[in-house]
Amino acid sequence: MENMFELGLDKAAANYTPLTPITFIQRTALAHPERTAVIHGDIRRTWSETYQRCLKMASALRKLGVRKGDTVAALLPNIPEMLELHFAVPMIGAVLNAQNTRLDSKTMTFMLNHGQAKVFFTDKEYSDRSREALAGCDAKPIVVDVDDPCFDGGELIGRMTYDDLLATGDDDFSWELPDDEWQAIALNYTSGTTGNPKGVVYHHRGAHLNALSNVIGFGLPAGAVYLWTLPMFHCNGWCYPWAVTAAAGTHVCLRAPHPKPVFEAFAKHGVTHFCAAPVVLNMLINAPEEQKLPFSQTITAATGGAAPPAATIEAMESMGIKVVHLYGLTETYGPSLICEFQDGWHSLDAKQKAVKMARQGILSLSMTDMMVADPNTMEPVAQDGMSIGELFVRGNSVMKGYLNNPEETGKSFKGGWFHTGDLGVWHPDGYVEIKDRSKDIIISGGENISTLEVESTLYDHPAVMEAAVVAAPDDHWGEIPCAFITLKPNNEGLTAEDIIAHCRANLAGFKVPKKVVFSDELPKTSTGKLQKHVLRGQLMA
Repeated sequence: MENMFELGLDKAAANYTPLTPITFIQRTALAHPERTAVIHGDIRRTWSETYQRCLKMASALRKLGVRKGDTVAALLPNIPEMLELHFAVPMIGAVLNAQNTRLDSKTMTFMLNHGQAKVFFTDKEYSDRSREALAGCDAKPIVVDVDDPCFDGGELIGRMTYDDLLATGDDDFSWELPDDEWQAIALNYTSGTTGNPKGVVYHHRGAHLNALSNVIGFGLPAGAVYLWTLPMFHCNGWCYPWAVTAAAGTHVCLRAPHPKPVFEAFAKHGVTHFCAAPVVLNMLINAPEEQKLPFSQTITAATGGAAPPAATIEAMESMGIKVVHLYGLTETYGPSLICEFQDGWHSLDAKQKAVKMARQGILSLSMTDMMVADPNTMEPVAQDGMSIGELFVRGNSVMKGYLNNPEETGKSFKGGWFHTGDLGVWHPDGYVEIKDRSKDIIISGGENISTLEVESTLYDHPAVMEAAVVAAPDDHWGEIPCAFITLKPNNEGLTAEDIIAHCRANLAGFKVPKKVVFSDELPKTSTGKLQKHVLRGQLMA
């Protein structure tokens, strides 16, 4: 017998349209045309003006010859033009490739070639590297300069400026929905430590759903004031260009997340939300007192990219900034898990609460399922908070796959799950806690040591500003934990023995670092992740 709910009830234009985040800006401009959309230095633009600029840029790109499926690359900091391209490029069916602003020219050349960029937007700050990268391109893209008034220096290297190109666009341009919500909207490259980066392809459906998931999970109210401390190039800013727009919020742009301008933005613009890696939170915590301008509003900070030590969460909350812990990867549009705050945690003391909040948590609303399992058998581990396995996820905000790399795509989706490569435990309450990347776990004398656990203990020491733990080769144990430490000012007298004694008082003996290296600065990626492969290389030298 046929299902009566399927008879004569087919999808039609009236009841089904492809999901896309482009609809967010159209709606916001209609509902709040005079609300401030963008703040950047002396620039203030309304949502009506911003939407009109996006339409004109989409028209201009089409006149330039950009068509559906073409790649438009951008090497830009957190400025209004980068925000506008998140809408203008997909408005004509093209794909935005926001590039990491700290990459070397050789890697940039690879991405421009691999993604077959037709247009390349670049900021004057990066003109030298951009010129070097373009010299190695197989087919030269059209180069467009962004002449940001908030930056002095550099030079124009392109055929035209952003404003010149914008002026060629039509005011009455009409954008079109994607033919299919599975259509590509963005191309992001992984920051792999070996070989060429992989091109991660996002679709309109995932971008739409992850943006709305962020609105709910992060608690973005209508009219939120969002400070851009997270790079917009990183997972398309974790989809927050679309999320903040959906909430009709205000985008406060910041070229670089230094403590002084961040605190100034808190005080001057009434910032309510921002996202940042734990290293940025640490910078704010340890900023000079004269830079910590007072603010009266409640601020919520989402952090991810690395597990924030409980001490960092505790310190942020003492400053009046609520912390939301997210977890994700480039392949999952950024946030895919969230440490949802439970009612019962309110009664915990600050340290107990911070320990709970440092876990990666449960699925975000755009995801469908997760498990911690044996990576070989795919059998879930016990939810006992101790059994270690690999985290697997699946859902609507998992990438389409890796561009022109079916072998790696197949590996990452083997068994019907996305393989994160992160090792963790499953707690009895269903929350996941990441213990390490599979490549970072230390095996010493047959015992597994979580570097994140050791780092969390190091951060509890009042003199430690930054800490990273990696495996050092050892003839007897195979591997031993080695701690790299950056100290807060005025702690020059602290010794390695002091650090080891602190760890011995708080960790099992086999987890205590056997070696401590003090450093003025630890190597990091542009998104604030510690580059542990660099530290391991130093130990091998």
